[in-house]
Parts: sequence; C-alpha cells; structure tokens
Amino acid sequence: MGKSEFLTPKAIANRIKAKGLQKLRWYYQMCQKQCRDENGFKCHCMSESHQRQMEVFGQNPHRIVDGYSEEFEREFLDQIKCSHCFSRIATTVVYNEYIADRHHIHMNSTQWATLTEFVKYLGRTGKCKVDEEKQEREIRRQIGRAENGAALPLEFELKPLEKSETGEKIVLSLSSLSKLIAKEKVGSSKLAKERINRKDYWLCEGIIVKVMSKALAEKGYYKQKQVVRKLIDKYVGEIEMFETKHVLRVDQEELETVIPQIGGIVRIVNGAYRGSNARLLAVDTDKFCAKVQIEKGIYDGRVIQAVDYEDICKVFSNRDSNRELKCSYTESRIESNREL
Repeated sequence: MGKSEFLTPKAIANRIKAKGLQKLRWYYQMCQKQCRDENGFKCHCMSESHQRQMEVFGQNPHRIVDGYSEEFEREFLDQIKCSHCFSRIATTVVYNEYIADRHHIHMNSTQWATLTEFVKYLGRTGKCKVDEEKQEREIRRQIGRAENGAALPLEFELKPLEKSETGEKIVLSLSSLSKLIAKEKVGSSKLAKERINRKDYWLCEGIIVKVMSKALAEKGYYKQKQVVRKLIDKYVGEIEMFETKHVLRVDQEELETVIPQIGGIVRIVNGAYRGSNARLLAVDTDKFCAKVQIEKGIYDGRVIQAVDYEDICKVFSNRDSNRELKCSYTESRIESNREL
C-alpha cells in the first residue's frame, strides 16, 4: 500500500497526533498553525501566508497582543465559572482543562509570560480570589519557630516544691530564674529581628537560580541553572541562559535557590542578614539548613549555625558560566542514558 492511503499505519499515527496537543514552541497563533517538528515550523515560517501575517502583526503589534490577552482572560474566566464557580481550585487544574481544546489561545501570544503572572493579575484586579500557598507555609513556619523559641529549656524544667524529710529549710535561688529570663529575652530579640527582615520576595541580581517551571520544559530550561541579570520588580526578574544567552522574564515562584559546594560564596536573600554575602561552611541535609560565615560588612566573621536552604543562594562569578555549561552537558547525557 502507498503511504498516502487512508488506512496505512503512518496515516493513522499522523491523525492520532493531529488530534492531541503538540509542542507549544512549534505553534504560531497568528496563522493558527501547529507544526509537529522544527523542520515543519521552519518551512511554515518561510511560506507566503506566514509572511503576510507577520506584516499584519508588524503594523500594530500591541493591539493584536491585547486582543489575544482579552480573549485568553475571558475564556479562562468562563472555564472557572462553568466548572468551579463556588469551589477553591488549583490554577493548574483550570489551565489544563482550558488547554484541552487544541484551538485555545496560547499564553505565549498574550502579555503574560507565565501562569503565575496571570494569576497575580487576576488577584490584583479582583476578578478572582487568589491564595498563595507559599505565604501560608511561611506563616505556619514562623508560628512554629515562635512556639519553639517560647519553649522552656530542659535545664530549667519547672518542678513542684517538695518538703524535705529531714526538716531542712527550703532555699529559693533567683539565679536560675534570672538566667532563664535573660535567655528568653535573647531568643525573643533574635526572633523579632528575623521577622522584621523576612519578606515574601527574595529575588536579587547576581545569583544563580534553578528554573522549576514545567511550562519551560519544552524549551529545555526546566531544572537548568541560570543567572539573574536584572529585576523587573520585587517578584519578577530577567534570567540569562548560560548556553544560548537567551533572556527570559520569570516569576520567583518558578525559580529555586541553588546551594554551592562547601566553601562557595552565597548571598543571604531572606531573614535577619538579608543582602549579606557569606561563605558556606557546612550543610545539614536532614534539616535542610546550612552553616555560613558572613564576609565583609558590619557582621564580618559572624557564624550563623542554621540557615534554611531557601534563604541562601549561590553568587554568580565569571568562571561559573563555563562550569554550568559543562554540568548541563553532563546532566543531559545522563538523562539520555536513562531513557535508553
């Protein structure tokens, strides 16, 4: 049978692929054209119809992007109203239901780079009630620290008074009580200082972060280490890819801090010593914390025993670029061997 016949295995496989979603990187919204591979997308970009659409887009790009953004927002909210009108639901669930239609408006055609950025927009405009689980976890963690800080030390455990059988007088010593009060005051002052300097944003320039957005997996950026070059606001930054030198705007919710090797330089991005550079002395993998020593500044030489992983991040240096490229290449080879 010829390959163009209707019931050939290849023809059946092509029809099955055409029904489902394809890779977002090979879709062009203006032409509503979904290509199956890079070669097909390259051929489409060279076609006359695509060139005409590009000319139309170049005449008024802002109007077209705004139109796609309004349509995406309207259809997304309609999906929430129809399926989850009176329930609290995860945004990813609604998004997966929305993109089930292969003719939906793709997010890369709108003014929002990530789903997190779009959800924050809905919360700011009052169109949806948005709950951030990370803030809830942070509040619970601070409550736990406060409870642990207020607990009495074991050496000052309170015991009831007992009358001596020999009839000796009971002598009360205020030294232990004064030591206990002094220790509790020190703990309270440290806890108060940590609360004052702790923010819900930690992103800063000059640090190496790991991309945790699965939406960028198709472009090969998922779980890759990149450098933060510029801050757009407190929560969004521009990161530069080591290999391709591409620059993306990513929300901090889609990023994760990176811990260097022992002896490496880190920046404290949250907590009491926020903004200080320190040297990594040791890590505790069981408690997910590290021991660091601050370098330079008014706290020079001070050793901090337990800093959470998410409060410190590796500082970028020029020699890190080639090193990260080598690590990225090695990790890709490991993944390929695993698949085989």
